[in-house]
Amino acid sequence: MKLSARNILKGTVKTIVPGSVNAEVVIEVAPGLEIASVITNASVQRLKLRVGSAAYAVIKASDVLVGVDH
Repeated sequence: MKLSARNILKGTVKTIVPGSVNAEVVIEVAPGLEIASVITNASVQRLKLRVGSAAYAVIKASDVLVGVDH
């Protein structure tokens, strides 16, 4: 994975709280350090995010994106 964003933090999905359209995904990037992002439920499914799975918090400007290895 190559991205233009300079802040890419690998972590573990701690919680996924689905809503009607979007879900809040919390990634623990270090013990006691969590980053939350709101992404679509479709993205949660497409990325196959599960609690305990590895994921990346990608921070660019004011956005936090979520990515996974293939």
